[in-house]
Amino acid sequence: MLADRVRETVFKALMDCGFGETQLRGAKDIQIETPKQRDHGDYSTNLAMLLAKPLKKKPRDIAEALAARLQGAGPVESAEVAGPGFINIKVKADTFREVLPEADGAGGRWGWNDSLKGSRIQVEFVSANPTGPLSVGHGRLAAFGDALASILAACGADVTREYYVNDVGNQIANLAKSVEQRYLEMLGERSNPEDIGYQGEYIKEYAAELLEKRGDSLLREDVEERRKIIAGYTIERVLREQAESLEKYGVKFDRWFRESELYAAGMVDDTLKLLQEKGHIFEQEGALWFKSTAFEDTQDRVLKKSEGMPTYFLSDIAYHRNKFDRGFGTVIDIWGADHHGYIPRMKSSMSALGLDAANLEILIVQLVRFKQSGVMVRMSKRLGNMVSLSELAEEVGTDVSRFFFLMRTKDTHLDFDIDLAKDKSEANPMYYLQYAHARICSLLRKAADQGLKPAFGANLALLEEPRETTLMKRVADFPWEMTSAGAAREPHRIINFMTELAGDFHTFYHDLRVVDREKPELSSARLALCAAVRNVLAGGLSVMGISAPDTM
Repeated sequence: MLADRVRETVFKALMDCGFGETQLRGAKDIQIETPKQRDHGDYSTNLAMLLAKPLKKKPRDIAEALAARLQGAGPVESAEVAGPGFINIKVKADTFREVLPEADGAGGRWGWNDSLKGSRIQVEFVSANPTGPLSVGHGRLAAFGDALASILAACGADVTREYYVNDVGNQIANLAKSVEQRYLEMLGERSNPEDIGYQGEYIKEYAAELLEKRGDSLLREDVEERRKIIAGYTIERVLREQAESLEKYGVKFDRWFRESELYAAGMVDDTLKLLQEKGHIFEQEGALWFKSTAFEDTQDRVLKKSEGMPTYFLSDIAYHRNKFDRGFGTVIDIWGADHHGYIPRMKSSMSALGLDAANLEILIVQLVRFKQSGVMVRMSKRLGNMVSLSELAEEVGTDVSRFFFLMRTKDTHLDFDIDLAKDKSEANPMYYLQYAHARICSLLRKAADQGLKPAFGANLALLEEPRETTLMKRVADFPWEMTSAGAAREPHRIINFMTELAGDFHTFYHDLRVVDREKPELSSARLALCAAVRNVLAGGLSVMGISAPDTM
């Protein structure tokens, strides 16, 4: 990656300055970024300010010494000191041109790199209770988790996508009762409204399907057995529906891990025993408590109730222990906003088990609201109080819903503009991106019809216009951007990067003539640049799980 070459050049300059040993272990420890103002250079670093204390020197003195060493070194054309010690770096134009053949050869996988090679990462996301269809809130979790997993894989990690199924406990009992009561109503039997905890129309659908398959045979079972049968049927029915919705949404999991697997294998009891052996359990009023305040939590937590029933927290500890037992070096959980308070206890439990809690990353994704004609609305037809993922996909389409979910940081609430999502013009930010890709494809076809094609030879030196240099830098930066987005766990960075790239391309296209039979060499060079930009857009949309159409 070009960014790595710049880092290595800065590191060599640091050593050449004779500053001796520093806290830096190597070039990868050097932080660089793209200045917000383009006239400040291609990259900048605050390295001098970070090293001032350990080197016992003024940051500007360090910066000036480094800048002098950087002039003309490697890919660097010039380096200037700004403010208290920032170093703004300008890269040689030839260096950007050298990237274009690489980008062309990589095709839609330009930007893929090996920065995470050798790491095993599990990403668990969505993991909705098997009590009904997935809501639109789960859609944001699904888009975020799937995009993050794709980015990490593009950076060389061995990534496993996992869905955790809570198929044990009170919510399953309540689900079975709800379906049972609707089933009884359909047979003209007396039902108990208090047992209908789940009120959505989908419960009636499940009951009707059960009646079609089993007839009135369940009336002849005792209540406990009947509810057991209904629970088993309904869980499978819900999971099938959830999997189908997710696959239509472009999300496929490597494993659906069931809570019942933990109990069947004795993992829950074994985890409790291990915590007891380590001295992290105490008894109070017949219940078993975890001493989570000894770690990062604000209060101790019940693991087994006085009547002997384990809590969800205990099975969650067992599940996360199982994740690390399977050899994952990093475990990433993606949760909804209502689970924020659960983070300290999970971190505490990992520490109590003797695991490194830093290897468990819990990311919170904020809520979604919908607006239409400027007014907040509810779209649900089937669920009564929430929007289903399937309804959203039918209403606005999978591509655009994924894009809208991903274009904002996970830390902010999202107001989903239905009118804008349905707009099939450049006002819609997704169509703006897709149109840039389609325009380039059209341009390349048009050029081919006139006997022109991209050329990655010496004529790239003809690319001297500032707008061309800007695009070349974007192409060169994409692998670094992919790495940065993965490291920060922020897929929206890819959306932002591509949006800026599309804007730069549209400016380039409108201001400069690309296909010109009277200037075939210049046309071929510009077509090569266009082809490289197309590959960035195709790769970026791909990791977001969004299509890159050739025509629009």
